[in-house]
Amino acid sequence: MTSSLLVACVEIAEPITAESPQKPIVVRFGTLSSPASYQLRNQNPIGIDYELAKEFGEYVDVPIKITPFTSLETLFDALQNHEIDIIAAGLTRTALREQQWIFGPPLYEVTPVVVHRQNHRSPKSLAEISGDITVVKGSNHAELLHQFQRSNPNFQWQQSKQLDTQQLLRQVANHELKYTVTDSTSLALAQRYYPSLRQGLEIGDSESVAWALDKERDPWLISAMLEFWNSELRTGRLQRLEDKYFGHVQRFDYVDTMAFIRAVESRLPKYKAMFQRYAGDIDWRRFAAISYQESHWNPKAKSPTGVRGMMMLTQPTARRMNVTNRLDPEQSIRGGSNYLKQLIRRLPKSIPEDEKGWFALAAYNIGLGHLEDARVITQRAGKDPNSWRDVKKHLPLLRQKEYYQKTRYGYARGDEAVHYVDNIRRYYDTLVWLDSQQAPQGEPERHLDTPVVPATAVAPE
Repeated sequence: MTSSLLVACVEIAEPITAESPQKPIVVRFGTLSSPASYQLRNQNPIGIDYELAKEFGEYVDVPIKITPFTSLETLFDALQNHEIDIIAAGLTRTALREQQWIFGPPLYEVTPVVVHRQNHRSPKSLAEISGDITVVKGSNHAELLHQFQRSNPNFQWQQSKQLDTQQLLRQVANHELKYTVTDSTSLALAQRYYPSLRQGLEIGDSESVAWALDKERDPWLISAMLEFWNSELRTGRLQRLEDKYFGHVQRFDYVDTMAFIRAVESRLPKYKAMFQRYAGDIDWRRFAAISYQESHWNPKAKSPTGVRGMMMLTQPTARRMNVTNRLDPEQSIRGGSNYLKQLIRRLPKSIPEDEKGWFALAAYNIGLGHLEDARVITQRAGKDPNSWRDVKKHLPLLRQKEYYQKTRYGYARGDEAVHYVDNIRRYYDTLVWLDSQQAPQGEPERHLDTPVVPATAVAPE
């Protein structure tokens, strides 16, 4: 999977002033529902494009209005008809689209790939799957197939106006469709829910994902976007967001993912209420994901080092958490929850609140002392010790003598801590998705065409 943040130099426009007569009363964003750009989690919007849009509004001190659309076609029409100002929907920058719109600086790169189901033949060329491939109408993937068809007039393919990328991927996973095309990042995200999906051949070069604006838009908006992007790169916020949404999906294990999905169905129901009872401010599903990583939800689990139970507590930790029987699932879950919360409280205040969870998980695995050693190594390397993205790159150095001999706590398997955190993040994402599929029928859901206005934003009258 390709998902590398682009940090190319950007020409900075003249500074924006609050007195600018062209400053709008609201900036209207259009997006699509997808795991990367925008989705509802517990009725709260998340997604890299959503978070960037919020930060943009705060940066320029202008309220924002975000509207999810049901298809690319309606999204493009909204921009053309000046119903929105910016498309923030994981849109790739192509030559054809550049004829219509202005694109902002690049966010990250993706590669268009053919997707098929496991045990299904992976084609060596598009010509081999003529007639068996469907893509979203108006997508960059449709552009690529058009280009291929011009030099291969007998090539047949279909476009879907009704289905989006996620729905087409689901059809491939369910044997309803043989092939589709998506980008490498979307596939990596989807494999957490549909582990039978496989990447086939790449059908184009890497493409950059960026926001799009109408060419007739007020120059203030373009200037504001360039200045905002420079600020995001300079402060590292853009890199942290990329890691938040894509940093844990690069490794995929089919067997492990399938085993987790089966365990959710067979084992989790017995302990779900306990996770919910003791999770506190932590999302119970994240807490359950930690327990699965520790013990696969086996209350009698035991490691060669002597840690035991659902949360794999050491004897000293169990005593500190008032756990008298590590094999009792409720005691173990209660103790593990209290220990994790204690770790979070003991982390330095300089670590951003939205990243403390990852640091705490690493500490749960290798201890606060070794985690602090890794932060020191990170700082010595000129990187940010308060950024999980930077620290996780330096944690594996705790295995190397030239590094650990200069630390307070010495040798540690830091690479295992990185994998530990990534695994929990993947389990959590899968569990959230599975849980959403079982939501009560009477639970109200926000319709995709309904405007979403963050608490920090103000909708126009």
